[in-house]
Amino acid sequence: MNGQAPVGIDGHLYLLAEAAVDRFAERHGGDALLTREERLRMARQRTEAARRRFLGARLLSRHALSDRDGRPMGEWRFRTSAAGRPEPEPDGHALRFNLSHTDGLVACLVTEGGSCGVDVERTPARPDAVTHLPRWFAPAERGELDLLSAGLATGVAAYWVLKEAYLKAIGTGLRRELDGFAFSAPWRAPIRLTDPTLPPGDASRWRFELVNPAPGFVLAAVVENGAAGRLHRTWVS
Repeated sequence: MNGQAPVGIDGHLYLLAEAAVDRFAERHGGDALLTREERLRMARQRTEAARRRFLGARLLSRHALSDRDGRPMGEWRFRTSAAGRPEPEPDGHALRFNLSHTDGLVACLVTEGGSCGVDVERTPARPDAVTHLPRWFAPAERGELDLLSAGLATGVAAYWVLKEAYLKAIGTGLRRELDGFAFSAPWRAPIRLTDPTLPPGDASRWRFELVNPAPGFVLAAVVENGAAGRLHRTWVS
């Protein structure tokens, strides 16, 4: 071994349309598969749509993990990591996953051997988001947005999902300042990261994918040690 982190970890992205959640839940056991804590959290969601997306996300995570591991969906148990995110038990399991959902779509990203983060949102961004979000971005990102003659709302949505997916992957969430790291223009591949908190060269280990999984949606998938890997997409229903 040369002591270097491996590269080439693949990301496995599972997608579930919100319109298909009820049918998916009925086929896979519904909320009976959830833990007591998850059922309580689902009950606290304010709207029927929010409860549907919550249930869809929890069932999709179990389906995705089972697809990678082979164990039945009902056997998965989870612990909360030091960063506050759910991880499969037992401790030391190589699989990692991350969830995101928005009005109309649920997403789960699974990796083996590295952290991951996913975020999905509607695109183009709403006018209020276009007005207010860029002020929290890094100066270089604001500069890229200023160069857009058209498609500003699409660019804002792209930067937002990239930044949130990365923060989910490293475990800080929005506790970290959004202007403390920067991405190159998402509309010019490959997407590059500048993060002064990382050791020299570490940013190149990460893989950043920006996709439009369905009309009106933009999704960012972030995979640690995935620079030479691939992103595989699977729709479930």
